[in-house]
Amino acid sequence: MFEADPAVEAELDRLPAMPIVDLRKRYRELFRTEPPKAFGPDLLRRSIAHAIQEKAYGGLLSPTRRLLDQLVKAASAKPAGRLELPQRIKPGSELVRTWNRRTYRVTVTADGFLHAGKTFASLSEIASTITGTKWNGPRFFGLRSARQEAPDGK
Repeated sequence: MFEADPAVEAELDRLPAMPIVDLRKRYRELFRTEPPKAFGPDLLRRSIAHAIQEKAYGGLLSPTRRLLDQLVKAASAKPAGRLELPQRIKPGSELVRTWNRRTYRVTVTADGFLHAGKTFASLSEIASTITGTKWNGPRFFGLRSARQEAPDGK
């Protein structure tokens, strides 16, 4: 958690009462460009508040920015398509799969995946070791459906 900066909080508290002329002026100061003509007072206040807080407390972390960039690219490529957030499995998680009446356990580590005392770089390597055939690891362990893998989205 972080300590709120009283100066930042005071500036945010002044925004609701600011006339639109002052909002546009503050927008220009923060963004060094003219505010979009379509921005009314509400959007100006929100944009200004976001910029003030980001400057004072920091912006998004790099992984979050990368994820958002990926989602924007995916949405641009398939405007009517369904966006899927990539799953992230935290270290320490355990994946369990029963195959041919035998139960297999895989532990997620910071360096990869631990199975049968050996570290693997991918779940696909483990799935192939278990089955003896080529498999998509996330699908084998139930993390991805066949629908998500279909290249045409069907």
